[in-house]
Amino acid sequence: MLVSERGQAIGGNGENSQLTFEQALAALEEIVQRLESGAVPLDESIALYERGEALRKQCQARLDTAQQRIERIVADREGRPGGTVPLDGEV
Repeated sequence: MLVSERGQAIGGNGENSQLTFEQALAALEEIVQRLESGAVPLDESIALYERGEALRKQCQARLDTAQQRIERIVADREGRPGGTVPLDGEV
């Protein structure tokens, strides 16, 4: 498991799904800062990069899902949001 500069666990491969979007984004930002500092040994840099890529994919998937939900808002006759439709299309 990787550890942040503040001593917090950054996590490993199976732990991404347990993070909220905000937690994943914060962990990704910390990884970027550490990599940009240039003070991380090569092996740890590679592990951080891999972890960062997994977090990036998780964040993108959650953003994509949120976008789909927003697009599914149904407008009433006056163009105002009138409710939502489930993503799977069932009513």
